[in-house]
Amino acid sequence: MPLTRRATVLGLGAVAGLGRARLALGAPAAGAQRLVVVILRGAMDGLSAVVPYGDAGLATLRAPLVPPGPGAAGGLGDLGGFYGLHPALRQSLALYRGGELLAVHAVAGPWRVRSHFEAQDDLESGAGHRLDSGWLNRVVAQLAPPVPAPVAGTAMAIGVDIPLLLRGAARVGSWAPAVFGKVSPDLYDRAAALAAADPVIGPALAEGLAEQGFTDAALVGARHGGAGHGGAEHGFTALAAAAGTLLARADGPRIAALELDGWDTHVAQVPRLRYMLATLDAGLAALKAALGPDWRRTAVLAMTEFGRTARVNGTQGTDHGTGTVAFLAGGAVAGGRVVADWPGLRAGQLFQNRDLAPTTDLLAVAKGVLAGHLGLDAQALGVVFPGSAEVAAMGGLVRG
Repeated sequence: MPLTRRATVLGLGAVAGLGRARLALGAPAAGAQRLVVVILRGAMDGLSAVVPYGDAGLATLRAPLVPPGPGAAGGLGDLGGFYGLHPALRQSLALYRGGELLAVHAVAGPWRVRSHFEAQDDLESGAGHRLDSGWLNRVVAQLAPPVPAPVAGTAMAIGVDIPLLLRGAARVGSWAPAVFGKVSPDLYDRAAALAAADPVIGPALAEGLAEQGFTDAALVGARHGGAGHGGAEHGFTALAAAAGTLLARADGPRIAALELDGWDTHVAQVPRLRYMLATLDAGLAALKAALGPDWRRTAVLAMTEFGRTARVNGTQGTDHGTGTVAFLAGGAVAGGRVVADWPGLRAGQLFQNRDLAPTTDLLAVAKGVLAGHLGLDAQALGVVFPGSAEVAAMGGLVRG
């Protein structure tokens, strides 16, 4: 088949729409509680998402990446005098102020690797090494008896694959929507740059993008949260809304897993991260709106494989790091606070002299949600997270 401008752009859009954000659904025990796990693939910079502006070492390490302080135009949302929420997370700030958002800072899994692939396998396996099943699938298996309903009787993945997080003994299915929503303009931008040197694909892709209105100005404007194609409303927001609609059904599933790619900000982090955070923010708001009254029975855990370096690099980005932030959201969450044993950012306080030092185990956070929200006991948590007996579940994360 000849390569046309239209085929090039539409083909890219089909792959991007199904690959950048995904949703999986699982059946729980017959209960009212909802659990949503969001994987932020690519290593989110926790120091920019929840900024410790009260730490004197911050500006020395990464002044170009720090937004204006609380109260300034486009400034941080104050979280109590030491931490500030990134300005792109404006709807999440409202959740925080309503007691429905909690941040756990200086958090990392028990692994100490800098490979996305290895760390994501560890994150989804929940064991510090890759397993054939994911920890959320093992949660589903522990919650018995399953809801005897057509939708809730199986786990379902919406997208082109099922994440390792939800693979395992519990039955799962998959479905790919015909229309997935808007595609991230950042992906189009990267694809155009990658193909620019090819004498056939490069011109075809560039002309096709131009015909569809994806000019350089539109791409840049969308990355900055402007009115270009996509903005923060590409597939993840639609998926979050779909998840909320299904979770709110009386015969629907009670567990969902979503994925959002694009957090690997080695270059030009400020606009790229603003776009990603705005996307996450819009997704959480869409999830809440779709859940309606069931939001009060919902806990959302958003987690990433590792953090990023404390210092800004030579291309105004950050590299693979260690400590980061995990978010908990939902009406069932005991929010309105930042939980942290803050390690500091001064000389001698960084992990390996480069990263935010982790002081909280991500498994403790996940265990705390599963115990407090879904009622899993120590024995069940040992099955879900094998080899983690020394990691105690963090208490007080959800409302009693």
